[in-house]
Formats: sequence, C-alpha cells, structure tokens
Amino acid sequence: MKISEVQTPAYVIDEKKLRDNLEILRDVQDKSGAKILLAQKAYSAYQTYPIIAEYLAGATASGIYEARLAHEEFKAIAYGGVERENHVYEPAYKDDEMEEICQICDHIVFNSLTQLEHHRPVWEKYAADGKISVGIRVNPEISAEDAHEIYDPCAPGSRLGIRNEHLPDMLPDGVDGIHIHNLCEQGFEPLEETFLKVEQVFSRFFPNPVIEDDYDSFVFRDMGYEESAGSEYSDDFDEIESLDGIEDDTDDLNAEFGLTGFEGKIRWINLGGGHHITREDYDRDALVRLIRYIREKYGIEVYLEPGEAIALNAGYLVTTVMDVVQTDRMPVLILDTSASCHMPDVIEMPYRPPLMDSEQPGEMNFTYRLSSRTCLAGDVIGDYSFAEEKKIGDKLYFEDMAIYSFVKNNTFNGMPLPDIDIRHLDGEVEVLKTFDYSDFKSRL
Repeated sequence: MKISEVQTPAYVIDEKKLRDNLEILRDVQDKSGAKILLAQKAYSAYQTYPIIAEYLAGATASGIYEARLAHEEFKAIAYGGVERENHVYEPAYKDDEMEEICQICDHIVFNSLTQLEHHRPVWEKYAADGKISVGIRVNPEISAEDAHEIYDPCAPGSRLGIRNEHLPDMLPDGVDGIHIHNLCEQGFEPLEETFLKVEQVFSRFFPNPVIEDDYDSFVFRDMGYEESAGSEYSDDFDEIESLDGIEDDTDDLNAEFGLTGFEGKIRWINLGGGHHITREDYDRDALVRLIRYIREKYGIEVYLEPGEAIALNAGYLVTTVMDVVQTDRMPVLILDTSASCHMPDVIEMPYRPPLMDSEQPGEMNFTYRLSSRTCLAGDVIGDYSFAEEKKIGDKLYFEDMAIYSFVKNNTFNGMPLPDIDIRHLDGEVEVLKTFDYSDFKSRL
C-alpha cells in the first residue's frame, strides 16, 4: 500500500532516508576510523536493525532491556565476519542485572566509582577473561550553548558522570575507557570545545602521545589535518582501517605505533551522542580530523553513539482529522494522534514538529491549532496554516517522527498506540507492528 492508505495513527519509517543517513555515518566511520553505535534510546525499531548493521559497528543501551534487545536483534549480525558490538551505560545497575549484562554486552560504563566497586565482584571476572571492557563516565562540566536544561547532563547538580575533583590520579583497576556526553542536537563546534577540555582536564588518563605536537591553537574545523598536525602516520591509517569488517584494531595500532604501558590509561574514549552528524550543515570533515587526531596521537579507539543522527528526518507520524472545533481564537483540529502520548518531546522540550504542506500561522489561507482527542487541555501540538481548508477525514503528515517518538510513547487516557510501518525503497509501505487493547491493559 501507499503511505496515503495507512491506517492512522501510524509511525512510518522511511527506508530511503534512513539509508541516506547511514551512508553519511559510514563515510565518517570509514574516513576517521571511529566506531559509530546506534543509541537505542532515540530509535529502537529493531525490525530495521539488519539495515543499520550493514553500516554501523554496533548499538548502545541505556538499561537492561535495551541491552537485551541489542543482544537479540543486533549483536549477532555479522558483516565481514565481525559481530556488532553491544555497549551499555546506566546511572545505576541493579544487583540482579549485572550478571546478565556482563554476559550479553561488550562494553559496560559505570556512572560512579561507588557503582564500579559495588559491582566489581561480578564484572571483574568477565573483564579478566577478556569478555567485557569497562569504562567510567566523566562529567566534563561544560554545557553546550542553547542546551535544553532537561537534556543537559552538565547542568548544575547533574547526577550524570564523575567530576574531575572526585577522580583519583590513576584509573581504577580494570577500567579501560572513559565516556563523555554533554551534547543534544549539536553541530561540531561544541564537540571540539568539549574534547579539548577533556583532553586537558583528564590528561592523566590518556596514554603517552604517539605524536608530540603543540596543539594549543589547533582548530579542526579551520585547517587541513595532514599538514597541520604534522602526522607521519596519516598514510598508515588509511591502510590500517578495515572498511568492511569494522574490526577492533586497537592492539594493532599499539603495535604499529610502538605503544606500550597502557596500565592505568584508557584504551578507548566514547564521545557520547547528541551529534547531528547527518544534518546538512554539520562539519563532517572537521569531525573526521578530530577523530583521526585522537586515534593518531594516542593510539586509542574512538566511539560515537548518535541517536537522532541515525534516523533524522527518516520518519512520519500520519494522523487523521477527526473533528474541527470552533473556538474564540481559531479553529482546532482534533486528531487521532496526541502530543502527550505519541510525541511527548513536543511538550517536554517544547518544540513545534514539522508538518508537511504547512507554514507558520497566518502565512497561508487557513490557520488551525492542532490538538488531540485526549482530555488533557494542554495536549496541543502547535499552530499551523494551510493553503486549503481542512476537513474531517483529511490526513496530515508530521515529519522527523522516527526519533524519540515510539520509544517514548504511552497509553494515557487509553489512547491506542500507533502502528509502526516502513516505507521501502520502492515506495510501498509494510506494516511492521500493530497494537490493540491488550497492549494497553498489559501495561497496567
């Protein structure tokens, strides 16, 4: 069927746009040597994991259920004979979760030294056998400009990550890496600023540099990399990278560059998420230069875990006009979808979601407020104008609805959950999952 024929409400994933994003991310991955992971907290339509696994190195989870989903639906997918990785970070792990997490994950990141030591009797034996790599999340204490406070991990009083003043002079035994995350929907510049601060503040955790240079004035977005960094290893890196298998080559890099003595030093750094890498204006060349700088200078592995960038603009929420209510301000369209239930970020951030064939209020002939059939007075999506009058039965198409939508939806007011569909490359829409009363009742 065509998208105009879907039963509403329905999320429709656009396979072409999803693959377009993944092509960009794979290009960054191949050119830089980074490993890019799917952050499932933003997008976890596991039916599309085989597509994503064609391009990316693995997935990352924010809890036991996401970790289990990645283990079952993502990790076992292999290309070039290499299984995809499964990472997990959670502010605190329950005791009865740790054994399973160690069995199904490759990398585990702890939010505090207390959590690290509390669970040491479990994870340490897996780490000793080489089955997992353990990291800690550090708080760089730098907030991105225009950061939404609700999504700012470095806001005053944040519980996320360990501040420098609370860390010892050396990494705790068994810790291989550090994880940072302070961005949300950001371009390259905040990442550059963040890493340069992390490199300075947490320098004691980095291995001795392979390349000795004065980088104080180095700006990755303003100058060419090979000449500026003075790296003798730029050509070698192109040969080392395995573009098909996305292999873990950290040990090879250490041998290639003569690195020894990783005791108490990191073997990898995870630069977190919030990178809008697939946005048209993102400086991807600068990102590649930064990653290559980190890998060449220190011989360590670099991870990125974007969520939004993977499915940015790669989905729709299709809805039907159920009624048109006249008010003292403007007519209100009652839709069979809901901001509160089906796109909660509209209320939480807040923001005005893009809508196909619409403009700002008053810019076109007919202006409406778009709302829902829930009883929540504030369940308002926004005000939009259209070229033509809207009538009962008309369908509307909200855009950029693959991310932070079905992962956060709910059944408040007994609202049915939208179907999850996918529009394939040939334009045909396939229904991936439907929901009914049992899904509502089973959540209570």
